[in-house]
Amino acid sequence: MKTITLAHGNGGQENNELISKIFYKAFENEILAKSEDAAIIQDGTLAFSTDSFTVSPIEFPGADIGKLAVCGTCNDLAMMGAKPKYLTCSVIIEEGFEVETLKRIVASMKKELEVNGAIVVSGDTKVVPRGSVDKIFINTTGIGQIQQKGISSNNIQEEDMILVSNSIGKHGATIFASREGIDFSTSLKSDCASLWPVVKKLIDSGIKIRALRDATRGGVSAVLNEWAKQSNICIEIEEEKIPVCDEVNGICELLGFEALSLANEGTFVMAISKDEVQKALKVLKEIDTSKEAQIIGKASTLHREKVVLNTAWGTQRFIDLPTGELLPRIC
Repeated sequence: MKTITLAHGNGGQENNELISKIFYKAFENEILAKSEDAAIIQDGTLAFSTDSFTVSPIEFPGADIGKLAVCGTCNDLAMMGAKPKYLTCSVIIEEGFEVETLKRIVASMKKELEVNGAIVVSGDTKVVPRGSVDKIFINTTGIGQIQQKGISSNNIQEEDMILVSNSIGKHGATIFASREGIDFSTSLKSDCASLWPVVKKLIDSGIKIRALRDATRGGVSAVLNEWAKQSNICIEIEEEKIPVCDEVNGICELLGFEALSLANEGTFVMAISKDEVQKALKVLKEIDTSKEAQIIGKASTLHREKVVLNTAWGTQRFIDLPTGELLPRIC
């Protein structure tokens, strides 16, 4: 690793290498080592997370960079069982950026903050010369109050069931189609959505969640590989049970993508005890943003620290961390 490449931002193998060999090595501590979506601090009562957003195009079917910025950070908090409470917002704007576009982006942020019951309490604005940044970049940092303790990707156990809350790959496919000017004459749009209302319903229903992770860069395959290593288990998934819409399937077949590796922005993966899985599935299917939820597999000891796909043909293959840069600036 001599220089940084676009692949180092893919959420996959190169990204993990960059984080572990540079940042984790320099900042090593017990909280960071857990590699969760958000840090658990203040004696387990608060979750804390930050994220930056550089998506291109900045407006796309289903969302824009503003909605994405609020959803991204609030979702990271929700994945730790925390209700989003307070956010900061830092914005880098290119000289010449249209004020009307900025107003639309901020309005999207305001609307999504209301969905989460959160507020922006601090921020920063920088304007840089034309060409120094592409239109607008946004960073959001969030603090949330833990509502259910013990949710962790380090605690997955053998025979736990693995679910996804939505059909996968919609965000990645939408960004690619928008960026390349592909018109499918369909309703394909990003799945970008706030996940706290869904997580709250699960918690309020008394369901004990083992692990949650929103499948952003690197998609479901990145999440499952990280979980398998963190919990020292094998995760077996069933190809026929993975929900993928026709439009995403079409893009994957056309361009050689794998839906499991495409980014999502309103879809999470959940590990849960087999005793509670049906109750959880019932709750998920009652909510619009998770009505396509499916059980896709289970945790086992077949090949520890590996993800195994059981294909429709009765064969098996390993699902590895994504490598290379599939789609830069996806979020």
